[in-house]
Amino acid sequence: MRDTAHEITDIYGVSSWSDGLVDVADSGDLALRNPHDDSPPVSLPEVMNALTQRGISAPILLRVQPYLDRALDRLHTAFDSAFREVNYKGKYRGVFPIKVNQQSDVVERLTEVGRQYHFGLEVGSKPELLIALSQTMSPDALLICNGAKDAGFMHLAILSQKLGFNTIIVLESLHEFETVYRIATELDVRPTLGVRIKLTETVTGKWQASSGDRSVFGLSALDVVKLTARLEETGLMDCLVLQHTHLGSQVPNIMDVRRAATEACRFYVELTRLGAPLSYMDLGGGLGVDYTGERRPDENSVNYTVNEYCTNLVETVAYAMDDAGIEHPTIVTESGRFVVAQSAIFVFNILGATLYDNSEKPEVHEGDHHLLSDLLAVEGYIAGARLQEALNDAIYYRDEIRALFRRGQIDLQLLARAEQAFLYLLSRFKTAAKLEDSAGQIDEQLTGFVDYYHGNFSLFQSLPDVWAIDQLHPIMPLQRLNEEPTRSAVLTDITCDSDGKIDQFVLADGVSGALPVHELRKDEDYYIGVFFVGAYQETLGDLHNLFGDPNVVTISLDGEGGFDIEHEVEGDTIAQVLSFVEYDPQDCLATFRKTVEKAVKAGKVNAAERRTMMAAYKDSLAGSTYFGTDG
Repeated sequence: MRDTAHEITDIYGVSSWSDGLVDVADSGDLALRNPHDDSPPVSLPEVMNALTQRGISAPILLRVQPYLDRALDRLHTAFDSAFREVNYKGKYRGVFPIKVNQQSDVVERLTEVGRQYHFGLEVGSKPELLIALSQTMSPDALLICNGAKDAGFMHLAILSQKLGFNTIIVLESLHEFETVYRIATELDVRPTLGVRIKLTETVTGKWQASSGDRSVFGLSALDVVKLTARLEETGLMDCLVLQHTHLGSQVPNIMDVRRAATEACRFYVELTRLGAPLSYMDLGGGLGVDYTGERRPDENSVNYTVNEYCTNLVETVAYAMDDAGIEHPTIVTESGRFVVAQSAIFVFNILGATLYDNSEKPEVHEGDHHLLSDLLAVEGYIAGARLQEALNDAIYYRDEIRALFRRGQIDLQLLARAEQAFLYLLSRFKTAAKLEDSAGQIDEQLTGFVDYYHGNFSLFQSLPDVWAIDQLHPIMPLQRLNEEPTRSAVLTDITCDSDGKIDQFVLADGVSGALPVHELRKDEDYYIGVFFVGAYQETLGDLHNLFGDPNVVTISLDGEGGFDIEHEVEGDTIAQVLSFVEYDPQDCLATFRKTVEKAVKAGKVNAAERRTMMAAYKDSLAGSTYFGTDG
């Protein structure tokens, strides 16, 4: 048995994946550490209780402002250190791809804190360009325009140069050059251009399709040569200042980073020799987040640190440029995931549980089918060398009894007692498995009989990558971590969809199909936290079953063990969600009113009941799509 909160927390691998951002208090609460000082950690359950008292109830997306600031500082500090180590003569200019998290609170904070680093923005659509142009960035920050761009996009991007924005239009195709050339000529503006080049090097990981010469965006070697010829013809060669080569996203292996960067340097050197006055090398995304803490080249982990990533890039570029006799360019990266992923935690409460064992042993009645007695007799050898045999027999007898019921040979009451008997045996198996040193196979089989803990959230709305691409996030209880968790559970959401569940969890000894949890207590909240959800999860979510955005709260840590609310956005009301799918909430209310009025005239409903029904409908329209605190 584990005796302390820290020992129990080790079950969840906190020391491996937390990156020093969370810790466990002696009280058993999971707590947020302030990365900027040694102040007392802030209890997450206490944060949730304080928010609930303010009327801000779970589910909540909790943004921790210091964690966003910390990631930005770590990235720039790592590049500064790499520059000194390699004696690099160029500069670093990071940009944040708005697509990673478009929320205003995030973009505005990054822009504000990023001014000291000349941190810029990357956009891939007109709406994102409008967001970027509404920010007050450092005069030296870059505004990188990627993606497919129509004439309207090009027109606004070129005009923004007159406003002092360092806007670089990255050409994704030969056709885009013709568009920008026409508009720039009409506006009499010399555009600042970049070119996105497809590398032949393909990286590993979940997003490898975004790299290599089969990636969707960018120019092939042949198209690059055609573009340079066209730039010469039009007199715009001097406008080409940036080369963009996307290394990939969440690249797990540092060797892939170095190989891709090496090829990018070859293109840079050749473009320079063709007469392009390049000064920026944009190496795109790729800097990964270690979601599991395993420190290995896996889809949900990485085998390098941010310092190693930066040193590898800087060293590769420096050596290539020195060999070619070319000045060191300004290195640009679009490390969106690294900057924002760790800054957000999704917290939801457990509404109830379906338990797959039973402490009560059913009675055998005279006249019962012998299979029920056979099933209960298994209890006599649930131990030692016969443990596997006992589990096999229990499953066999249960399945035979179910077959009898389907054929009409036993009644519902007997089936119910047989199911109770099997659940009773499961409780014995789970206890025995914990005591057996060689129960590995048994443990694996028993994962098919873990509990369902029903959470107040929509997987599709708040954690779409978990559902769509099997993204792993650290997940664990926020309280009672000084108590040994005695149950194992799969987490289900409140949508009416069998896919609405989480059944892969990061634990200290690897990925598990069940999460260790505690027995639920009556009238006591039990919170689950999903960590590192700041990248991509917010705007990717859909409206499955019309569950809307949860409440969103941004907090800072006050340095005294408490917190301050910096920003709050109330979750979507039912009326808002209905409008998203083209219903007019007032029309719905009017139609319902007519239906109720007809019932009154027909004598089915009295006047007082009418008032209650209308009030309930109106309150629901104004209420949350999730379970309320009143149940």
